[in-house]
Amino acid sequence: MNDTLQYKACKLVEDIDEKYYQFSKEFQMLYDSALVICPYFSWGYREKSVAYLKSGDFITWKKLIDKAVLYDTLLNLGYRAWCRYEFFRDYEGAIADIDLLETKTPEIGWGINGNYHLTVTKAICYSELGQGAKAIDILSTYLQKAHPVGLYDYYQLGAIYFKNKDYTRSASAFRKQIEHHELAEAHSYLSLIYKKFHTDSLANQELQQARQLKAEGKKLRMVYTHHSNTIFF
Repeated sequence: MNDTLQYKACKLVEDIDEKYYQFSKEFQMLYDSALVICPYFSWGYREKSVAYLKSGDFITWKKLIDKAVLYDTLLNLGYRAWCRYEFFRDYEGAIADIDLLETKTPEIGWGINGNYHLTVTKAICYSELGQGAKAIDILSTYLQKAHPVGLYDYYQLGAIYFKNKDYTRSASAFRKQIEHHELAEAHSYLSLIYKKFHTDSLANQELQQARQLKAEGKKLRMVYTHHSNTIFF
């Protein structure tokens, strides 16, 4: 019975993105109709929640996404974890969601925008909570077996080492980042590290390289927010 109801609800909204903007009244009302057909249609709650997230009505977003997680935990828990991290910097909430997801599946997947695997996200969250050693352990272990490595993974490892004042390992991670996917910010961090080592000529070279890459657009990118550990120069 429930499968039939979900099928009917899904059919009702299958072409909705071609017809209506997600902020429109029509979009929301059509999903409301789908949820009348099937009150357990998790995708409906999730899709309705997006407009509230983007418009800043976080209370309504939370109510809707919690229902989506309730009715289809595997599909929506990782998404909620990522949103908690990216939009709210709710590090403890994101960690709790990822931990719960790990108890339900061996492959927890990536954040919704594809920037970070959720294991990397968890490491960043621990770092932001001041637990740098735990963050490093999670991220370095992940990178030993990660296929593929994310575009910004070594950058985050370097930044976490830097925050923990392990400048030698930080420099090594940033060099790996440059080999893997060169970023202006990686060179900027290396400039700061060379200053720590009182090698000003190398620091200046790295800063110039960072500025050049920034001008070329080879820098951290995120649509709605900033990456954690973004360095502005």
